[in-house]
Amino acid sequence: MRKTILAAAFMLVAMVSCQDKTKDKLEDAKEAVGAEVEQKMDTVAEKVEKAIDSTQSKTGKILEKGAEKMDEAANKLKEAAKK
Repeated sequence: MRKTILAAAFMLVAMVSCQDKTKDKLEDAKEAVGAEVEQKMDTVAEKVEKAIDSTQSKTGKILEKGAEKMDEAANKLKEAAKK
């Protein structure tokens, strides 16, 4: 009888010990996943910023070219009006 009680107590202690280890492993995994997600978000943010900067630069150049063409057209109209 004592052996059965001791075996049950030992199994209970082992299960509680394993449960604590499992909780620790889960906590470590949560932290690792959190860090990885944060790194991915930083990478995505950098890529988005680069894309925005590139788009703004290209848009600025297109607007400048459009303005130059508008000036040329205005000059042509002024010359045509003079004739």
